[in-house]
Amino acid sequence: MKTWKPLSFCVIPTALLASRVPGAVSMAEESTDFSGVTRPPETGGLGFWYKWNLGWMHDTLDYMKLDPVYRQYHHDKLTFGMLYNHTENFVLPLSHDEVVHGKKSILDRMPGDAWQKFANLRAYYGWMWAFPGKKLLFMGNEFAQGREWNHDASLDWHLLEGGDNWHHGVQRLVRDLNHTYRHHKALHELDFDAYGFEWLVVDDNERSVLIFVRRDKAGNEIIVASNFTPVPRHDYRFGINQPGRWREILNTDSMHYHGSNTGNGGVVHSDEIESHGRQHSLSLTLPPLATIWLMREGE
Repeated sequence: MKTWKPLSFCVIPTALLASRVPGAVSMAEESTDFSGVTRPPETGGLGFWYKWNLGWMHDTLDYMKLDPVYRQYHHDKLTFGMLYNHTENFVLPLSHDEVVHGKKSILDRMPGDAWQKFANLRAYYGWMWAFPGKKLLFMGNEFAQGREWNHDASLDWHLLEGGDNWHHGVQRLVRDLNHTYRHHKALHELDFDAYGFEWLVVDDNERSVLIFVRRDKAGNEIIVASNFTPVPRHDYRFGINQPGRWREILNTDSMHYHGSNTGNGGVVHSDEIESHGRQHSLSLTLPPLATIWLMREGE
């Protein structure tokens, strides 16, 4: 049962903010399944623009910290979020709460040696930026700070001093993720509309591969493919909605980010070969511990 007197403490300020400062953004960090946080007050909601998706954050970090050998048994941690994604206007938060009090930095939670830690982190960011929801990344994560946040000290900017290194690679990736995200409406225009997202491969837990489509109002699509194992997947075929020529517009395994530079040579063409219940398909090389984005260029 809702207790409306305390809740009015939230409703009144959000309503005032909306009326007096049009365009101001409000977010709620809410850790229960209370519904209507981002619904307008006139329809019984609290009137926030966005709500932190703490379930997504916990599930995906729990998945990413696993040795890739065991990820196949926890595939649902990456897919479950779409079952409730359209119940609120969500933010995907990697906040200060996740890099303090012995939880380790985001980088340090990743398994494996240094190469695998950075590859895992880049793949995760590529997944996060393409997944429906607005993005929140706490300072220091944009260049993969290796230690927890300390409010009594500065960030570890010295990691970006000297020659080009893995931290520079992550910094460049975050820059390119932001630029590409802003440039392609398919990645953000319909975050909270079911038309804006569709699974293409959701059940390949044995190879820890997930592929989905992001879509804008005009029907333009971006294909997002993630391989969460250190094994390259060559000739990986899957069905697509729109046949034609597809360009790889982002690859977290690029040498530009200090990856192994495995990929698809820029452009791939679809085949009239049925796969996953669709008439046309693509055959890709999925780089190890990586996420790639592809944009359709034409027939």
